[in-house]
Amino acid sequence: MLLDLSEEHKEHLAFLPQVDSAVVAEFGRIAVEFLRRGSNPKIYEGAARKLSVSSDTVQHGVEGLIYLLTESSKLMISELDFQDSVFVLGFSEELNKLLLQLYLDNRKEIRTILSELAPDLPSYHSLEWRLDVQIPKLKLSDWSLIVDWTQLMRE
Repeated sequence: MLLDLSEEHKEHLAFLPQVDSAVVAEFGRIAVEFLRRGSNPKIYEGAARKLSVSSDTVQHGVEGLIYLLTESSKLMISELDFQDSVFVLGFSEELNKLLLQLYLDNRKEIRTILSELAPDLPSYHSLEWRLDVQIPKLKLSDWSLIVDWTQLMRE
């Protein structure tokens, strides 16, 4: 299964080939840290000063990586599918390998973080109460249906 990245995400990731692989690795570390602890604008500003770009550019690059890693981890895509998904972005072989290694090193942790962030949805443990609530509302003619139904359930 290949990831289908929007044009906006592709634009955010387009910044990565313009920087050194060590910077991309640091962006990956920042992305995982973002998932653990949340956003820290100071990190973006510091990285932007070092790279002589705007903090928005750095933030978008990290957010693009976050999306790439979280969607890949959520869907548990294989190594080959991840490589194919990144290949269409037109990155260098070195950058593709770096992103793959970043994904492989962090996918279990990212899945754990995502599962902790997922809300607990209410669910029914037993539907017996629904039958109890409905019984007093039944007409006498409906009782024969319940008797037939309960006999079928016993068989």
